[in-house]
Parts: sequence; C-alpha cells; structure tokens
Amino acid sequence: MTRVEFFDQDGRITGFCCEGHSGYAEAGSDIVCAAVTTAIRMAECTINDVCGSRAKTRVNDKEARITLTLPATCDEEETVQAVLTGLMLTLCELRDEYPDYIEVMEVQ
Repeated sequence: MTRVEFFDQDGRITGFCCEGHSGYAEAGSDIVCAAVTTAIRMAECTINDVCGSRAKTRVNDKEARITLTLPATCDEEETVQAVLTGLMLTLCELRDEYPDYIEVMEVQ
C-alpha cells in the first residue's frame, strides 16, 4: 500500500511524505503507483522549479519514499499552498477510487 502523510502546522501544509508501492499490479504496470508518482512529481516541480520555493526534497529509492519539506517561509506561499492542497485532493480522489492501495493522512 502507498501511504501519503501531509504535515500541517497551524493550517499551513509544511510538506509531505509518500512511501510504499500500492501493490495494485506488477511494477511497470501499476496504474495507481503511476498516478501517485505523476502527481507527486508535478507538485515538486511546480513548488521548486516554477515557484522557486527551495523545498527540501529527499528520495529513498530503496524504501520507495519521497519527502518534501517547505522552508519556514516561501515567496509564493499562496501558490505553494494551492499546489499542495491540489495534490492532497488529487491523492484523496485516488484513495476513494482505490481504497485498498493508497492511504492519505493529515498529520498535525
């Protein structure tokens, strides 16, 4: 199962951690993993490359984990929060469609 945790501090999403393979299908054919990976990559690229927010991104291929942590302040804070909220909603939609393969949580 893929597990995604969004970190919330006083109403501000400060980052996320996504780990695990969904197990929906074999590697290379898993549409759930492909959808999650695409959404995560789009959010990370938008936050760092488009908004220039310099979020810290750590990838651990061995454990199938990616973690993104925002700096204390972002120049494009409103846009970054919109991207992270959109990511959370997208992953919640996937969770609703594939509840046995993805879990989404908000951690305070």
